[in-house]
Amino acid sequence: MKKIIFTFLLAASFVGTAQEKEEKTFSLSGTVDTYFRGNISGGNYDTAPGSSFANQPGFALGMINLVAAYEGEKVGFVADMVYGPRGADAVFGSQQTIITEDGGEVTVSGNSTIVNQLYAYWNVSDKVTLTIGNFNTFLGYEVISPAANFNYSTSYLFSYGPFSHTGLKADFTLSENTSLMLAIMNPTDATEFNPTGNYAFGAQLGLSGQYFNFLYDSGAYEVDFTGGFDVSETFFLGINAAYFSGDDAPGFYGAALYPQIATSDSFKIGLRTEYFVEDGDFGAIGTGVADSSVFATTLTGNYSIGSLTIIPELRLDSASDEAFVGDKALSSFALAAVYSF
Repeated sequence: MKKIIFTFLLAASFVGTAQEKEEKTFSLSGTVDTYFRGNISGGNYDTAPGSSFANQPGFALGMINLVAAYEGEKVGFVADMVYGPRGADAVFGSQQTIITEDGGEVTVSGNSTIVNQLYAYWNVSDKVTLTIGNFNTFLGYEVISPAANFNYSTSYLFSYGPFSHTGLKADFTLSENTSLMLAIMNPTDATEFNPTGNYAFGAQLGLSGQYFNFLYDSGAYEVDFTGGFDVSETFFLGINAAYFSGDDAPGFYGAALYPQIATSDSFKIGLRTEYFVEDGDFGAIGTGVADSSVFATTLTGNYSIGSLTIIPELRLDSASDEAFVGDKALSSFALAAVYSF
């Protein structure tokens, strides 16, 4: 691993001294989001779906996301910072567990609890890009940023796949419609350093906008398909399916569909239907029962007013076992505001 990184840095220094001064562009962008969430039926006042984000009762905060980028013809960087409850949930891997003298464990915040992404890249050629640092995962249909998702709340598939990786990846453009990504990374969600000395390996094959993803990490692996089709000029269908399994450890599998219709330039309506199954007692749904499943349906609207998007959302989670404080089902409502700049 040391040889790989040393070779990468040495090659980058030779290229940097040989090339002429290139034009560089600095940009600052981001989002601010906030929301209201309440239960219609099932559970207590503060009962929420078992997926990540948008889980607090009443009026609640999302996060502020600031993305600074410096882009050149050959090299550049991205510094993506988050602050707020959604951001804290997104970078939960930036925690350090310290073993005390008496054998106990103390978990403290790491140094990177506001860093969502932090990486530098080198465009080796028109068809090859190398990236080193911390970057959001390549698996799954949804992402951390609320502006890049259609639904405000997130799916179980997104919530229990990895959020981010730290490592070295290479992106290859094989043809006009085909791409390949290969990566070597720290163990999943170890965003600041490698605590074990083991490494994870990732790969992604892109074919005409459809992506086949693979991750292997310390005896566990995840295979994932993420894609979508423009059925018409106003109708889009997104698709996500994943399977996660470990060595004698609980896992999960499931699938989700994302039909979305644009009724005008400013309003879209979409439905997320998801079936998620725990293989063993994975602990995602919250039933405490092995091999539980949940069917979640989320109806979401997107109304754009300039840079502001208003997102009303109705969600119904129906589990195979009691997952919501004595209930198998929970229906809830959310109203979010996301401002992009």
